[in-house]
Amino acid sequence: MPLTCRGRVRGQEPSRGDVDDALGKFSLTLIDSLDTLVVLNKTKEFEDAVRKVLRDVNLDNDVVVSVFETNIRVLGGLLGGHSLAIMLKEKGEYMQWYNDELLQMAKQLGYKLLPAFNTTSGLPYPRINLKFGIRKPEARTGTETDTCTACAGTLILEFAALSRFTGATIFEEYARKALDFLWEKRQRSSNLVGVTINIHTGDWVRKDSGVGAGIDSYYEYLLKAYVLLGDDSFLERFNTHYDAIMRYISQPPLLLDVHIHKPMLNARTWMDALLAFFPGLQVLKGDIRPAIETHEMLYQVIKKHNFLPEAFTTDFRVHWAQHPLRPEFAESTYFLYKATGDPYYLEVGKTLIENLNKYARVPCGFAAMKDVRTGSHEDRMDSFFLAEMFKYLYLLFADKEDIIFDIEDYIFTTEAHLLPLWLSTTNQSISKKNITSEYTELDDSNFDWTCPNTQILFPNDPLYAQSIREPLKNVVDKSCPRGIIRVEESFRSGAKPPLRARDFMATNPEHLEILKKMGAASSIDAEDGLRFMQEMIELSSQQQKEQQLPPRAVQIVSHPFFGRVVLTAGPAQFGLDLSKHKETRGFVASSKPYNGCSELTNPEAVMGKIALIQRGQCMFAEKARNIQNAGAIGGIVIDDNEGSSSDTAPLFQMAGDGKDTDDIKIPMLFLFSKEGSIILDAIREYEEVEVLLSDKAKDRAAILKGKMIPSYIINSNPEMENEEQSSPENDSQNQSDEQVSSSSQEVDLVDQESSEESSLNSHPESLSPADTDNVASISPSEQTSDPTENHETTNLNGECTDLDNQLQEQSETEEDSNPNVSWGKKVQPIDSILADWNEDIEAFEMMEKDEL
Repeated sequence: MPLTCRGRVRGQEPSRGDVDDALGKFSLTLIDSLDTLVVLNKTKEFEDAVRKVLRDVNLDNDVVVSVFETNIRVLGGLLGGHSLAIMLKEKGEYMQWYNDELLQMAKQLGYKLLPAFNTTSGLPYPRINLKFGIRKPEARTGTETDTCTACAGTLILEFAALSRFTGATIFEEYARKALDFLWEKRQRSSNLVGVTINIHTGDWVRKDSGVGAGIDSYYEYLLKAYVLLGDDSFLERFNTHYDAIMRYISQPPLLLDVHIHKPMLNARTWMDALLAFFPGLQVLKGDIRPAIETHEMLYQVIKKHNFLPEAFTTDFRVHWAQHPLRPEFAESTYFLYKATGDPYYLEVGKTLIENLNKYARVPCGFAAMKDVRTGSHEDRMDSFFLAEMFKYLYLLFADKEDIIFDIEDYIFTTEAHLLPLWLSTTNQSISKKNITSEYTELDDSNFDWTCPNTQILFPNDPLYAQSIREPLKNVVDKSCPRGIIRVEESFRSGAKPPLRARDFMATNPEHLEILKKMGAASSIDAEDGLRFMQEMIELSSQQQKEQQLPPRAVQIVSHPFFGRVVLTAGPAQFGLDLSKHKETRGFVASSKPYNGCSELTNPEAVMGKIALIQRGQCMFAEKARNIQNAGAIGGIVIDDNEGSSSDTAPLFQMAGDGKDTDDIKIPMLFLFSKEGSIILDAIREYEEVEVLLSDKAKDRAAILKGKMIPSYIINSNPEMENEEQSSPENDSQNQSDEQVSSSSQEVDLVDQESSEESSLNSHPESLSPADTDNVASISPSEQTSDPTENHETTNLNGECTDLDNQLQEQSETEEDSNPNVSWGKKVQPIDSILADWNEDIEAFEMMEKDEL
């Protein structure tokens, strides 16, 4: 927990829901980052870390954990640590005392996970109790019926490695059985798999298919199982799936989910961040061109938002705004550099590192981004950040002599743990012959490539990769919002195009007649009907989102924070609009009375400052008027519900009092209790605290130029003088060499002052209970894009018109109307027509609410 400088312990923090299933009171981050230490040539630290694991870690805890997460992070971490421990022991300098202790822990954990496979299908339960297993009353699990495809299909590397290391074949057998069952249940006409499956019946629960969340590592492990185990059946399965992916899901440079039964019909109009691993897998496959295209598209999105949003639309707007420091894009960058040797990918890696240091680095680590639009932080640094991000970025820039072992002798698991390739010839007791089904004959010579060969891929043309990237370099900035056009293309011959949801009018008889035909006349009509319902649901959802204001940011800019702490704030429907006016900067002061519901008794204290007031006892507008009359330049309302947090509650908007609020001229923002306590504790520690109220976090270089830097710091830091003299540049991607240098100096300043920053968290007695609250993951419905933001809307030469712009205009002209009411009136007349589509409607609604 890098903001509160504490470790996260399961049960001691408020539950964050499913995301906490990765925590099992088994020192997750320590185990997950073991082999990272060896890659970074920290061998002494690795030896110390292994001793700590053996001394302190207990696997026999009464905790319900995710089988998938425990496998890839803990079992994989122990096996990766064991792999490098025996390597170091063979070298003769370190780990001479080691006697397979990590392997024995891995074996113990493997046996604890085996009861999860006690199903008729062989697919594992998604969760298991480390102490009591499955279905016992004490276990508190075993009632689940569904699991994701990746959850059941991402076991073979770790389980097979455990079998090969120990000679206990049961682990590999169980993992193979789960993979065999998924392969048998693929949709035979499309050769695609769905997102979730019933572990007892094998029926697909979620019938959409893509390469992102819920499926991603299933495909990865089919190919890597072939590499590690040498079993041709895994390669044949992967090639079959890959052919379907490139046929239906790949729409270069996009990768869009489709329906497994109707693969020509897109299932959604947005992509999630987890698909960023796919270009790296394509490199391993040897299919470089689409890897370069998708990677470049993702890089353009990153350059627009500094990080890859958890989900973004086909026109590259933010769909889910959080970013938990995911490593998949860095992984693909590393593999593309390995395949091409193109220094462009070193520049990409440099951008990633600079953004991490500039926007995510905090006193006690790197904080996840709660909202890439505002730059606000979340008190969260997942173990995969150290296990994967650090590893891939280091390897990207490392020369061969920087690594103390040959990285080519190992394969990366999905969590970037290292398993030795010599396992393919060790303890082979599993039949390699696939007897489940025949494979489709595929006419694609590309399937002969199992490793990329630059001599074949880039013959006499070192600029090959650049020539692929060049058409995509402005794909984000210059793209107009796009809809799904695949089906429309079939109407270019002159036939009438299908009815679109945005054009539908319930009073138009012709439109109603078209609706009646949908699903009855032909397969094309059926697809039109399915798409129309999807558009209707998205349109309804979008109209509701139009009424929401985007989150705002409260950035602490005074010493020792200097803009590194950004708090997510709720907007007000009155007062100064920070999205249209310059940010407000000032010192904070508590109002008296603290609730701000009457004339302030300390106007001299809040004059020219940003007033802190507590929620409750009167209307927000009344509070704003009272502090404005006292001379405050802004106001922050802090929730009176102790323990509330923006991480567990939806964005809160302060409404007016039903009267004319034009007299309120100052900006007003709302902070939940946890975020408010951070400011209150800073006041107790440092007395004078300056903050910035804005629509999104500002560049730290600009903040460092501000008047609030104490002179003694400037005088004692030459780097600060350079920072003072440099001109700030808001777009971090367009920095000159001098500005990049300035950025690195800023990072040095962070290091020099880390002890001062940490002092805020070094006095437990000064922390309120709200400060120690856990951070919760945000539901996707709370992290949706806001089309009314200027910086999120793309327009090319003023000629692009799209559904979102029409909706925005409608919301501006009908501001006082209730879209939910009007929408209900539209839908009501056609309810009888849509009765046959209930199943599809429910599927779309499930996708709309789906969480990563």
